[in-house]
Amino acid sequence: MDAGILWLVRLGVDQELFTLAEAQAVRRTVGDGADLMDFAQQLIDDGYVEDLGTLERVAGLAMGKGRNGPPIDDPFEDEDAVSAPTASRGASQPSAASRASVYGSADTADSDLDSDSEDDRAPASAAGPGIGAFPFERMGALDDAALAKALRELLQACAREGVSDLHLSAGAKPFARNQRELAAFSDHVLTGEEAMRLNTALLAPHQRKLYAERKDYDYALAIDARNRYRVNLMLHKNGSAGSYRMVANKVPRLDDLGLKNVDTIRRMLAYHNGLILVTGPVGSGKTTTLAALVAELNTTREDHIITVEDPIEIVQASAGCNITQREVGPHTRSFASALKGALREDPDIIVIGELRDLETIEMAISASETGHLVIGTMHTSDASTTLNRVLDVFPPAQQTQIRASVAECLRGIVCQRLLPGVRGGLVPAVEILVANRAIAALVREGKMQGLRNVLETGTREGMCIMENSVAELYRSRKISLETAKQNTPASMHARLGA
Repeated sequence: MDAGILWLVRLGVDQELFTLAEAQAVRRTVGDGADLMDFAQQLIDDGYVEDLGTLERVAGLAMGKGRNGPPIDDPFEDEDAVSAPTASRGASQPSAASRASVYGSADTADSDLDSDSEDDRAPASAAGPGIGAFPFERMGALDDAALAKALRELLQACAREGVSDLHLSAGAKPFARNQRELAAFSDHVLTGEEAMRLNTALLAPHQRKLYAERKDYDYALAIDARNRYRVNLMLHKNGSAGSYRMVANKVPRLDDLGLKNVDTIRRMLAYHNGLILVTGPVGSGKTTTLAALVAELNTTREDHIITVEDPIEIVQASAGCNITQREVGPHTRSFASALKGALREDPDIIVIGELRDLETIEMAISASETGHLVIGTMHTSDASTTLNRVLDVFPPAQQTQIRASVAECLRGIVCQRLLPGVRGGLVPAVEILVANRAIAALVREGKMQGLRNVLETGTREGMCIMENSVAELYRSRKISLETAKQNTPASMHARLGA
């Protein structure tokens, strides 16, 4: 069994974080081939651990100690510590997993492990030894197979250590993003040749050809059953550059996102036609939220769902619904062509990875008017900007018609941001617009300046504005005052206590 797991069990039982019987039950579930992170996650999923902060600390310490081998005494052989698993703890109270946001563990309490020395703790930053072990300085001595293997191990290390993005760019040091912070994890500056070898090491021959022809290439990379990545490759003045975004290895649940007014979002999903938009800047969790919406529909309805993505990131298995996932490139030429085809494929729900051009937006609105529920994402910061973006892509001659169409088909808008939490992790702030008669009238008449008033007075319908969501996060001590100020207008700072 993994040495890190043995240390996790030893330390966790000593700290009374869980019992040995509970650890043995998890071992039977995951098997002896599991790694430390799988074991820890199963403890959470089974409801044996509620203090995520302490578990995170213990797991970090166990990972560090495990690199030097297992503990002298096998904790699973300590029969005196065995007691019945307290499964009722998970049944009678919400599990820790159900209370924690999938974006991070900012809602968990800090706990001190007095017996831990700072030297024993595994580094929590992106520059941990698992990442820094990559042999950049001797890449030239590695053949293609060895380089591909090393890159896979690097990506797995990034996933283990909580890195969200890995960047390998010619003319720069390798760097990673962890909790919004960028940090180099090697002093080696990649040459153009090294960057090209790295970024093409995992490509099939036809993919290398596409990259050479297009100069830009997006694809989904699956290292194993647990680790998936969204990859963008490009060329710049110094050579090749690759951005590797880590994708959640589990289908997220709506209740686990930490979003405000989840019941309001569920009411939007109850419609059998219309348009729902999930928006936010890059890195705001739109893909995770979109996947959670699909998962919610998959368990509550019996419909045909067609998704169009670029690329497919979170794989969804059909449950109550029949889910068909298509990827731009391998499965269809474009979002617009996939939407056109979808209307002939008997869908009930159409999910669009990104509404990015006139043709795609027009097709989405048409589909929502013809009896389909359409869910899409856009890179916009708030509800007003979202509606302006949707409407302004159409020429002036179509404005009257398109405003009437959007006023009729719009069901709601969910705008979100991810903010750094005071206890680590990322905390979602959200603005929610629920389409009602007042919203429809404003859209139809083009009076977008009135949206804010409707949002502020629509709290009974589950609406909220971004500034109030940020202020609420600050008042509940989930984000710092500085973060709150950065995400609210200056006129509101006095209300925050400035």
